[in-house]
Parts: sequence; structure tokens; C-alpha cells
Amino acid sequence: MNHDMTFFGKRVCFIGAHPDDIELGCGALIAHIAAKTDVHCYTLSDNQKNPLLKNVVTEHYASMAALGLPKENVTVGQFETRRFPQARQEILEYMIQINHDFHPEIVFVHTKSDIHQDHGTVTGEALRAFRGITVLGFDVIRSSYGFFPNFLVEVTEEDVEKKINALAQYHTYESKYYFNPEVTRATLIRHGALAERHYAEGFDILRVIGAFASPS
Repeated sequence: MNHDMTFFGKRVCFIGAHPDDIELGCGALIAHIAAKTDVHCYTLSDNQKNPLLKNVVTEHYASMAALGLPKENVTVGQFETRRFPQARQEILEYMIQINHDFHPEIVFVHTKSDIHQDHGTVTGEALRAFRGITVLGFDVIRSSYGFFPNFLVEVTEEDVEKKINALAQYHTYESKYYFNPEVTRATLIRHGALAERHYAEGFDILRVIGAFASPS
């Protein structure tokens, strides 16, 4: 087996448009690193203008807790769902403040292959706000078009189970196909196959900042 590329960030930031996005795209990775480094997740919309989604913020905190993140490491904003393009400047300023306050070394946002208008806005403004910082894109299966993971991170069976458990906290979405545990596991197996590992979380590369060093 080839040696894995080793990477690490003292502060790792995950940014999603809506409750559930980060867990769907990154849940296994968050479970894998939550106890190893400083992780903070930012969800920009609380979805509370939709009366059918009144429980999703509580479910979001429960989901993140299942991945190992305490409530103080999870921030939920109040940008209006499906109106992100009209709030681009405010979203940019919100992310600039995240950069100023948290100083992330790695940022995860939506893939550029995502066709949801809110997701696309998050990614575009993140690339502006976090210049000079590695940015990787995660996939939310319901709204992606042409996503292919070219950055694969090995995760464990325990991480997979934690991701499935985290998604199970969203009782609001339990009938949605993309919350089906079989879909979640199959996706992690498929990305694992691409990496020649049992399981992997998959991302695409939006920007990688690196330095080559000889082994000591």
C-alpha cells in the first residue's frame, strides 16, 4: 500500500449554507479529526422562515454532537435560504470576520460542482475571504452535478457509523433518500475504492497551499 500524504491544520473550518450540508459532505472527516485539532463549523442559514423546518437547528446541534463537536464549536447564522446571491457582500464580510476571529489553516466549503444558488455563493465568497489558505470542496449529493473527488481522506468504520448516527438526528429529513444510511455508507465505500482504502471522504481541490520538504 502506498504511503498516505499526511496533512494537518491546527484550526480547521467547515462552512455550509444550511443545517445538514456539512454533515452530509464532511461528517466522517469531522468525526475523524474532532478530537485531534480545533474544529469549528459555520452554517450560514437557520432555515427558520420555513415553518416545516422549525426543528432543524436543534437537530443540527445534536448531529454535530454525535460527530464529537460541542455546541460552542458550532455557529448558525441567519442568512435567508435561497437568497444568498442577493446577500453576497454581507456573506463575504461574514466570512472575512470568521477568518479574522478563527484564523483557519484549512477551509472546507461546497464543491464548485454544486448547482444550488446558496451553495455556489458560499464557495465563491469563501475563495475571496480565505485567500492564501487551502480550500477544499465537499459534495452534497442532492444538488451536485459532475462532482468527482480528487482529494480523498481515509476514514474508519467508527467514523462511518458516527456520520450515519449524526444524520439520523435529522428527524425532519428522515424520508429524504440522501439521508438513507445505505446511501451514506455506499458513498464512503465508493470514495474508499478510489483511494484503495476501505472508506474515504471525498473532496475536490479548490485551492491547496503547500511547501515541499525533504524527510528528516
